Amino acid sequence: MWGKIVKSGYFREQGLEVFLDKLRDQGWLELFTNTQMGCFQPDLVEFYANVSVTEDRVASTVNGVHIEFDAHTLGDILGVPADGFDLYVWEDKFLLGKAKLLDLAQRLSQQPGLKHPQAVKKGDMPPLHQLMFWFLIKNIIPRGQGRDRANAMDQCLTDSWT
Repeated sequence: MWGKIVKSGYFREQGLEVFLDKLRDQGWLELFTNTQMGCFQPDLVEFYANVSVTEDRVASTVNGVHIEFDAHTLGDILGVPADGFDLYVWEDKFLLGKAKLLDLAQRLSQQPGLKHPQAVKKGDMPPLHQLMFWFLIKNIIPRGQGRDRANAMDQCLTDSWT
């Protein structure tokens, strides 16, 4: 089973090299362009059949081998940054302060007169932010359901690339 692969040529043809640059700057490009990386499907099925998640740790057993890791260990294994993931999943979405969250919501919604931080519809974002948000929810922190609104921490991650 193979992961999601970013086809660099397509983005270059569309004039979206800036997207590839952002992935490279964040340390994610290699993971999403490596066609040699993959996993054996029956092992993946067994991993998910036995998985348990407690607080910040994931544990499972595959072929009789116990596996346990947290976000930072997984980041090390995959060769991608994991800094800030613990803050992303933290319940207190006002960690950055109301002023910063309001600034993000105003810029990403393209509504400078907005008075309170709020979720932002993907369609209201500038095109580059839309692409970054789409990539975030499809590949980096996948969503089980279709999402078209960026919450406070989604906005922070989306904005950190631009």
